[in-house]
Amino acid sequence: MTGVDTNVIVRLLTGDDPSQSAKARALFKNQDILIAETVMLETEWVLRYAYGFEPGAIQKAFFDLCGLPNVVLPHPHRMLSALQWFADGMDFADALHLAACQDCRTFLTFDQRMVKRAKGLGSCSVRDA
Repeated sequence: MTGVDTNVIVRLLTGDDPSQSAKARALFKNQDILIAETVMLETEWVLRYAYGFEPGAIQKAFFDLCGLPNVVLPHPHRMLSALQWFADGMDFADALHLAACQDCRTFLTFDQRMVKRAKGLGSCSVRDA
């Protein structure tokens, strides 16, 4: 199995550098790939801020990427929850944080927007700190 960095995924999803994009496609075609949650988090940020991707396009790209038969995620259920909550309008980083804390009774934040968006999601109650 081979782990990949954010820049490999960005090349795969954007095709912005023909040489590196070809290498990324070959890698994803010929290897079992581990994608860390931190890489997914950074990739979302890069696609949104550096490339101007809309949340819906990022969500679709991530679902397609994670659905590849040779892609392995450390915590697939956690990522699936985060991607669904992201698709429903939650910030991806917040969704990933919340998904990682589902074994907790409560997740505390000063982010009132997150408190509102997280209402009823998962088994962990999100409340104002």
